[in-house]
Amino acid sequence: PYCSWQRGTNEHTNGLIRRYFPKKTDFSTITNEQLQEVVMKINTRPRKILNYQTAEEVFIN
Repeated sequence: PYCSWQRGTNEHTNGLIRRYFPKKTDFSTITNEQLQEVVMKINTRPRKILNYQTAEEVFIN
């Protein structure tokens, strides 16, 4: 897909990341621990597209 409206899940995930790291965030000040915490929160969030399972449940188990 070329346009953002054709990549729904990708754009939704970008929006979730922006909740933690707004635009113009200086990522050189973000620690690996902070980043891993956000990754864990996003991956353990139930998603409608996955039938209300978490990404972790679908892809790891």
